[in-house]
Parts: sequence; C-alpha cells; structure tokens
Amino acid sequence: MTTRFRINSFKLDTTEGPVAQEFPSDLTVLAGPTGVGKTALLELLKFGFGCEGRLAAVAEDHVDAVTLDVSLGDARLLLRRSLDPQKRKIVRVTDLITQERLPDHNVGATDPSLNTLLLAHIGLQDDLRAAAGGTSTREGSRVSFADILTFLYIPQYEINRDIAKSQDSYLEPKRKVVFELLFDLIDPEILDWRSRINLLKKRAQEAEQQLRAVTGFLHDSNTTSRAEAEQDLAKTDEDQSEAQNELVALRESIDPITDRRTQVLRDLLGEAERSLAAAKAASVELSRRNAEYTLEQRRVKSDLDRLGRMREAGLRMANIEFTVCPRCTQKLSRQHIPADTCRLCLQPDLDMSTEEFDQYEARQLNLQLIEMDEQIRSVEATLGQTQQAISEREHLVTDLAGQIDDRTADRVTPRLQAFSDASQRVASARAKQEHLEATLRQWDVVEDLQRAADALIAEREQLSAKVKRAEDQLKSRRREIVGEISDEFSSAVAAIGIPAIESATVDPDKYLPVLNGKVFTKSSQFGGGVVTATQVAYWSSLLAVALRRRDTMYPAFLMIDSPRLALNTATEVTERLYRRLVSLAEANPGRVQFVIADNELPSEYRGAYDQIDFDYSSPTIDTIAHPGPAGVVTVDKFSS
Repeated sequence: MTTRFRINSFKLDTTEGPVAQEFPSDLTVLAGPTGVGKTALLELLKFGFGCEGRLAAVAEDHVDAVTLDVSLGDARLLLRRSLDPQKRKIVRVTDLITQERLPDHNVGATDPSLNTLLLAHIGLQDDLRAAAGGTSTREGSRVSFADILTFLYIPQYEINRDIAKSQDSYLEPKRKVVFELLFDLIDPEILDWRSRINLLKKRAQEAEQQLRAVTGFLHDSNTTSRAEAEQDLAKTDEDQSEAQNELVALRESIDPITDRRTQVLRDLLGEAERSLAAAKAASVELSRRNAEYTLEQRRVKSDLDRLGRMREAGLRMANIEFTVCPRCTQKLSRQHIPADTCRLCLQPDLDMSTEEFDQYEARQLNLQLIEMDEQIRSVEATLGQTQQAISEREHLVTDLAGQIDDRTADRVTPRLQAFSDASQRVASARAKQEHLEATLRQWDVVEDLQRAADALIAEREQLSAKVKRAEDQLKSRRREIVGEISDEFSSAVAAIGIPAIESATVDPDKYLPVLNGKVFTKSSQFGGGVVTATQVAYWSSLLAVALRRRDTMYPAFLMIDSPRLALNTATEVTERLYRRLVSLAEANPGRVQFVIADNELPSEYRGAYDQIDFDYSSPTIDTIAHPGPAGVVTVDKFSS
C-alpha cells in the first residue's frame, strides 16, 4: 500500500507573534496573487523537514522557527526547527501519539539523524546508495529524505523547467533509484551490490595501474625476467658453495707453518710484548705518584709561608701601644692598668721569645718537606729507568717481529693471497645473490598484484552476475508498473489536453516522460506551460498508480507551487488539470493529500475543498506587514 504522508498543520514563530494553519482537507489551495508569500511558505515547510529551502528575506529576518505536525506511516510527529544559523542544525521531535519528547535530531549525519528518522517512518533504510553504472568507480551518494521530497514537492522555480532535477546528469542515478525504491522495483541488497561493484572496480583499476607501473619499471630498468633470475641465482649459489669449500681447505693448509727457532722467536715476542705493556703501566703509575708528591710539596711550603706571616704579624702587633680600644674606641689612658699586665686584656704580660714561637709545627713541616724531596728524587730516578726499559723493549719487539716475518713470508703469503681471492669470490657471490633475490621479490610483487587484480575482477564479475539475476527477477514487475504508469500518463495528458503533445509515454529505463517520441530532458522545444502541465500529469500519474496498486511505498502526497504561473490564459487546461487532482482526491478520501499554491481553485470545487486566501493586506506571514507589490523580491531570485 502507499505510505501515509500528510502535513496536518504548521506554525511559524515570528518576531511579532505566531502564525498557524491547519490542513484538514485532502486538497488545500493557498490562494493569492504573486508576492503574498505562498512560495516562501512552501519553502518553510520544506525547511521544517530538515531540508535546505530557498528562504525569503522576510523569513530570514522575522521567522524564528517553523513547527510541522506531520503523519508519516503509522507515526505522527511534531518537528520544530529554528532558523537561527547557530540552532538550525538541530530539530526538536515529539511523538504526538505517545506524547513523548524524543531526543533532539540532527539535520546532518550526526546521530541521532532526522534523515534516518523520517526515512524509517516511510519504510526506507538510511544507508542506501545510488551507484552509477558504466565506468563509474564511486560507491554512490546516500539516498536521503531530501531526495524523496523531490518526488513530492514541485517548486515554482522548477515547475516550468525540470522534473525532479532530471537535467542534472550527476543526479540521474539517485533519481532513478528513488523511483525504483518507491515502487519496489529494486531490492536494497542490489543497491549494496552495485556500490560494492564500483568499489571493486576502483580497487581493480588501482591494482592494474600499480601492476603496469611495476612491470614498466622492471622492463625500463632492463631487469631480467623471472626465469632468467632464477637460473642466475642457482648458478650463483653453486659459485658461492665452491668458493666456501676452497676457503675451508685454505684454512686447514694455513695452520702454523713454523720450525723450532720460529716458535722460540714467537715466545720471546710474546714475553717482550707483555714486559713492554707492564713497563708502560709502571711509567704511568710513577708519573701519577710524582705529580701527587709535587702537589703535596707545594701545599707544605704554603703552610710554612703562612706560619712565617703569622709570626711576623705578631711581632709587629706586640710593639704597638694602643691608646684607644679597637673594639669600643674608648681611651685607654684613663684606665688604671696594673703593672706587668696587658693594656687591652689586663692579663699578665708574658715574656715570650719570638724564636720559640710555634717551633714544633715549623719543625714538622720542614721534616715533611725533606721526606717529600727524597721521595720525588726516588720516583724520578725510577721513572727514568722505566722509560729506558720501555725504549729497550720496543726495540726488542720490533726486532723479533721482523725476524718472524722474514722466516714466514715465503711460506704463508701465497696461501694468504689464495685465501683473499676465495673470500672475494664468496663476497661477490653473496652480493649477486642479494641482487637476484631483490629482483625475484619484485617479480613476486608483480605476481601478487596480478593475483589481487584477478581476484577483484572475479569478485566484481560474480557480484555483477548476482545483480543481473536479481534484476531479471524484477523485470516483469518493472515492465508491469512502468507500463501501467505510461498508460496512466498517456491518459492524463489526453484528459488535460496539453497543447502540441501528440503522443505521451514513460521511458522504461529513465522513468521520465516521452513527449512526441523524445525523452523529457530533450524536449526543450516545448514552452513553460507545456512543461508545467506535463509535470502535473506525470506526478499525478505516479500517485494514481501507487494508490490503485496498494503494493508500493510511494508517499500519497503532492505539493505543487503555482501551476497556473506558466499556463497564463490557458483556463481550459487549468480546469482540466484541477479536475484530475480533484478526481484523485475524491477517489481516495483520507488517503492522499494535495497542497497547492495558486491563484485560486476553480469555482466548481471551492465548496468541496479548502481554499485559504491571502492578499497584500493579509499575507501568508500575516504578523509581518507586507511591503506592497513594488517591494516584493520573489523566492526564485534567491539561491538555496
């Protein structure tokens, strides 16, 4: 059955108070002349569903929020969205059946998403993608509620130019997928497979490009083929094995080739080298001790100098007769000083000879100096002997090493040369091995890339086969439904009497009107009035078939903005156009809703359906004073 979709009422919060309106009728016309705000109101309704609307200046300046009471499927929701740039990304949601305030929903992709909520209530998933076919490698953009709304709302700025953005080629895959989803002509699993096919196509292309790049590099660098590299590697392994065997034989043949005298010389050389090392170590230790004794000698001499300066200072101070106390500066001449006492401290004045002053400490320091002089002389003598010994042992080591070299040169040198040659061959073989192994790794990369590309292509072909089988199962339903829509559209065009149209069908692949044998997107020769009438005939045909079949998810709702705008004086066409819409509403009471912005209903239908009248003194947003016809800037002058 068709999906229930209805706008029950709306409310606008404006700077001067609220504006509210209910839509209880199956067909409601918002009537009034151009410029009273009909389009501005419809764009606000679109904005309330979380879509981007072409908001008029009066809405941007004076409307704070829009609230919609809508029925979607089995649910009835209250959606409130602010126009404030800082708040418009959040929509307040209330379940009017349970009277439960739901979490605030986000207009974007952030969870919880309003898009997910609205799609779920009309029976669609939020992860469906519309992938293009052919050579496309994109997984496709997600189908959103805004895409569904293009089938339900015909805006004024498109009514005489385009059908559901069909002239935008990049939106073509999404328009077709939405059509197929609403009429149950495609399985969501097929959409997922199509996306995966495109991703596999992209990955296979990347693998093939990488394969071509690596293969091209190998050919450009004159790299040997895999078979040649494997043969060269086997030959190199043999060469390395032979060289290593030769090295083993040479090591065994170069065991010490010596006689008794050479062995004695070697023993003497070892002993001389050990003795030389010991002498050098002793020389270092003696130098360190000499430096320590010299430093200590300077310290003792410094202490003797200090004692001498103290004795001289005492003698100088003893001859000074103080007349003023150096501490409190009082005169000492007024003080009674007993005989044989110190003028300052009044203690007995001792008779101390300067020759006995600190004799003990000076003697000890002098003794230390004498002892250190003897130690320094002893260390210096020993150090000289050690350095002489070092020189003699160095000469001995040089002489013994020369004798050993002379005795062994003729016997060892040829074998050492052979050993060096064999080692060089081993090293060369190893280097060549590494190069060949690197080459083989590059060919391994080529094989891995080829296998990966083949696997991706195979998986893509398997998925393509699954998609074809699944689509074949739906072909009969597609032919049946598209054929039924085509017949309905042809009848509608004839009933409305659209001028200059001799034949009208629906294309079975593009799902677009075919007028006089040409698909709608190529029918640019028709005027705006013909396009407008075609729009109403086409969308009402889709809705009529969906209502009649009762086995689709097509929402039973249609909102049209200003169908008379391009029809001008074609009153008969306008009356027949309305007759078709009224007939649909009468045949499906309570199941369908039409909201139309226009001049007025034809007179014969005004009693049966609602007409809400607006004028310049009472515009759609009547809390805001209208600037008059001359001050109107229509919505189609603004970009979305």
